[in-house]
Amino acid sequence: MAFSKMNQPIEIMETVTAKDSAGFAINTDNLLAKVRAYAENRHASEKWANRAAFSTATVCFRFRKIPNVEVDTTKYIIWNGVKYNILSAEDVKNRGMYIEVLAEKTEPSKQ
Repeated sequence: MAFSKMNQPIEIMETVTAKDSAGFAINTDNLLAKVRAYAENRHASEKWANRAAFSTATVCFRFRKIPNVEVDTTKYIIWNGVKYNILSAEDVKNRGMYIEVLAEKTEPSKQ
């Protein structure tokens, strides 16, 4: 993956639950890393057709592995002000250099 293609700034976040002084649970967002990534939106290509197991995935992110940061399905990504839930995260070719994440765009609930 060339650096020139990894030009989209993303933020990898996690939700942390803590208790306030009254004992109520409070969810806070914790920034784990800001990185440059390659982002590929879903489209009708052979690569996306082979990802049939992840039919709800709307975008694929590829970025360099971040030392001491474990990217998994409990985290989420902020890209262009939009939240994306991580559906899968895997090491590309098991070399420990790049991470490929399939993510789903979250839509706010309508009341």
